[in-house]
Amino acid sequence: MPQAEHATSPAGKPDRQTLSAVEEAARMDAVRRYDILDTPPDGAFDRVAAMAARLFKVPVASVTIVDEDRIWFKAAHGLEGVSEISREPGLCGSAILADDTLVIPDTLTDPVAFDNGLVTGPMGVRFYAAAPIITGDGHRLGTVNILDTKPRLITEDDTATLADLAAIVLDELEMRLAALNALRAEQERRIEQEEARQRADQDKNAIQAFASTLQRTLLPPALPVVPGLELACHYATASPQNVGGDFYDVFPLGGKRWAFFLGDVCGKGPEAAALTSLTRYTLRAAALIDPDPDVVLTSLNTALLLDPAVGTRFCTAVFGVLEPHEREGFTVTVATGGHPPAYHLRASGAVEAVQPKGGMLIGALAGAHFASLTVHLAPGEGLLLYTDGLTEARTLGGDMVGEEGLTRFLAARTGPVSAAAVIGDTVDLIDAMPHGAGDDVALLALSVPLADAADGLTATATAHTVAPAGETSESRP
Repeated sequence: MPQAEHATSPAGKPDRQTLSAVEEAARMDAVRRYDILDTPPDGAFDRVAAMAARLFKVPVASVTIVDEDRIWFKAAHGLEGVSEISREPGLCGSAILADDTLVIPDTLTDPVAFDNGLVTGPMGVRFYAAAPIITGDGHRLGTVNILDTKPRLITEDDTATLADLAAIVLDELEMRLAALNALRAEQERRIEQEEARQRADQDKNAIQAFASTLQRTLLPPALPVVPGLELACHYATASPQNVGGDFYDVFPLGGKRWAFFLGDVCGKGPEAAALTSLTRYTLRAAALIDPDPDVVLTSLNTALLLDPAVGTRFCTAVFGVLEPHEREGFTVTVATGGHPPAYHLRASGAVEAVQPKGGMLIGALAGAHFASLTVHLAPGEGLLLYTDGLTEARTLGGDMVGEEGLTRFLAARTGPVSAAAVIGDTVDLIDAMPHGAGDDVALLALSVPLADAADGLTATATAHTVAPAGETSESRP
């Protein structure tokens, strides 16, 4: 039967052995690793203590963890109401100093244990044996103890049994540590995922704010007031995180003349935004030099081809000039470059495509040909310009609206044309699509009010909207 070796302490009192400060610190790190101290009672450890008492036929058995300055009872059989005792030498405190089972057949004859409080106190412990709970890396966390009030001897098989009970306690601790580590890893993973999600949301919001700000710089903040004319517009991007390539503008040329344009550059994102900016300012500058629509589009074509930053990108556009008609309404001269036709809307419900023949893509070829067409916009009539996000929107059956579908839709409207009503109805058409437009959409409508309505028209009515395509009309500002 292994017996602990007694040594003599500096004070003259026999001692079994001691742990250095470094060893004790490492041992306490191991204790903390298992996170077992001060945990609630547990059936698994209670069963080990009860089994020890039953196997050895002793009144008291316990499972203890040795803390820095106390011995804490994880389980105790026959020792009601005691959760911890001081870490005085003699019993449990001594049992963790060796790898072998400590057996004290008679505490009164043991030079270390004889004055321990459990021996001299009410319990009157006369027999004590403890097997240390040893971790895989050699740290002794605590002990499985058996105590009796009578001296006794135990066999080597008994000490081996006690050591097995200590090993069972360690196995339980290891399983709980594994579960605890798995839980901690899962919590850390969830925290990392949440942090990643928050970073992604912040990045998404930052990108959306940047795209929204950049988009606003590419569109007029509001449509101007054009005497005798009603204007309305709508703009929606396919994604709030991206800058659309559609554009429009209305601006004065002087001499009661006004210019307007609407178009679409190839692509999306920052490069498309740069091309949109170049296109808008080139159209404005060219129109102030020579407002002839053919000349303006030709100038834009030249500018895009000469700018190496444009690369292979191109755009489509409708450019027009408005001037008061000699009798009533406006004379509108329109040139197109690779863009879908504008629609001349008459009060009778007739819809006529305004598309001069020969308009080529802008910025694709040197010497591209553009043509213009002049129409009379009479009172009660209107003109609708749009980008292909409208005609390429798909119905519930998967078919695109197309130019024919748009023509039928516009022709169903009768009575004097109102630009604001045309835009509102067209937006409703888009909203009725199962997936919205699916692409950027720019709409610009011009209408000449009837004489009695024009008298009350002191400002241009606008429906200027910048919103992601697919939003419902209720969510749109």
